[in-house]
Amino acid sequence: MNIDSCNFLLEKIINRIDTSPDKKITFAEYMDLCLYDWEYGYYTSNDIKIGTQGDFFTSTSISPDFAQLLGIQLHQIWEISGKPQPFYLVEMGAGEGTLASNILVFLSEYYPDFIENLEYIIIEKSDALKDKQKCHLSKNLPESINVKWSSLDELEDNSIVGCFFSNELIDAIAVHLITWKKEQLQEIYVTYNEGKIQQVCDVLSTHKIANYFQTININFSATYPEDYTTEVNLQALDWLEKVANKLKQGYLLTIDYGYIADKYYHPQRFQGTLKCYYQHRHHNNPYINLGFQDITSHVNFTALETYGLQYGLSNIGYTQQALFLMNLGLGDRLNQLSYTKLPLPEILSRRNQLHNLINPQGLGNFKVLLQSKNIDVEKNKVILQGFKEFS
Repeated sequence: MNIDSCNFLLEKIINRIDTSPDKKITFAEYMDLCLYDWEYGYYTSNDIKIGTQGDFFTSTSISPDFAQLLGIQLHQIWEISGKPQPFYLVEMGAGEGTLASNILVFLSEYYPDFIENLEYIIIEKSDALKDKQKCHLSKNLPESINVKWSSLDELEDNSIVGCFFSNELIDAIAVHLITWKKEQLQEIYVTYNEGKIQQVCDVLSTHKIANYFQTININFSATYPEDYTTEVNLQALDWLEKVANKLKQGYLLTIDYGYIADKYYHPQRFQGTLKCYYQHRHHNNPYINLGFQDITSHVNFTALETYGLQYGLSNIGYTQQALFLMNLGLGDRLNQLSYTKLPLPEILSRRNQLHNLINPQGLGNFKVLLQSKNIDVEKNKVILQGFKEFS
């Protein structure tokens, strides 16, 4: 865990530790500093790059087909909602703006009636990414399409009729690290000693962690090995409650990598899911490359479903990204390549892009969760295209 002592972010972390009770901070606080410190955090840096030249790539950076197929689902959601005027699309964590521009360009071409009644809002925590989004959208969207930026707190409660959606947002929210030691749950804290960042174990920092496991029906026992380590994402639950409060009527669509609770907290997953990404390589050490690497953990979709019910959300559909996109017509796009007159290299490239979106060993195994508020649940289960049973 040796770290470059010249790293300015390290100085901030040390100061936070020194001014904290017992000279330690939770891993969630540490991770939040590494990712979102306003000066030196990974996501606030002007150097962050997403795509083949960056530290990681997303479905959005691979192919515009992802946005276009998502646009088909969003249009259907608008129709199911009774074509309200206006209808709000609220994208949370918009990366460099690629998904927003691809969705809006596609909708303007194929669903002009939807565009005429659409208000597009981006929720973005990072000023650096916000600047990139504004630059990208100004170059790629016609002037007639207006995009606004806001924070969740700036939106009034029960004000949004529409759909909140995110792609790979929750995996980048700071998590608490938990360990099973001597047949009890303890929390992993971060401290600084002898010129190194070190981990120490102590009692849970908040009763919310124990309540969390009780709520999702996970009971630790002798079947869990000593030093079993995992994560708890309390901030994601706070985010979920905020979104539910802002939504008057409509949907929340979440796309990310993760598991249901039984798989997430399986005794065999004894090292948890925490990963770091640096120049397209992943590793398990969050104490290096401070401010220059992404730190992520998988999403517990059972928690989103269970707590969502408490916050007034209904669970509409849960599926794999591969099935979701196939239901929306990705298979048809693959078939059409056999009849196109495009040059062979372009056909092969397009086919590779589409296959990457549904690869069961990669993006295809991402999960898609749809929740709603004040919508006819049974009706949606039947007619929502992306969540039809696939055979």
